[in-house]
Amino acid sequence: MDDLVTVRLILHPMSPGEAEQVVAGEPDSSARWAPGYPTEGDVAAARRFLSVCASTGYPQPFGGYEIRRREDGHAIGGVGFHGSPDHNGSVTIGYGLVPSAHGKGYASEALRTLLAFARAGGITCVQGDTDHDNIASQHVMSAVGMQLVTEDERLKHYKIIWTDATATTDPSA
Repeated sequence: MDDLVTVRLILHPMSPGEAEQVVAGEPDSSARWAPGYPTEGDVAAARRFLSVCASTGYPQPFGGYEIRRREDGHAIGGVGFHGSPDHNGSVTIGYGLVPSAHGKGYASEALRTLLAFARAGGITCVQGDTDHDNIASQHVMSAVGMQLVTEDERLKHYKIIWTDATATTDPSA
């Protein structure tokens, strides 16, 4: 699978070997990691990816992607799907960045690209969630067109739904 390229970023589909390096916290000689990468979230995502690989096989294009800056190639975080689409064409996403990459619009750029990729691939619904106190993540999901549809005592849940040519945010869907 090819990289997804934006103006400032490369979303690189993670391989099982790369995921193992992230879990171990030890890049090979070709990997370039920004300070603070991988975060705990990146390690958890890499573990989930490896578990999916072991149980159902390599999940791409519905796996994890390493977010790399185009300017220097350094990995600054991750974005990806939590698994293959369900029978309704719905997927769940997650993302995160190293602290030094916060506030630069990278998360919105990466998520917007992943959403466009999902939509072009026939996905009809993308869901995500964030902690109540993670205002930055809430702003990111809103900025890319996802709408708050529900919340519980711990999380706020966001969704975007595509039908025909338009995106909708009907929380009852």
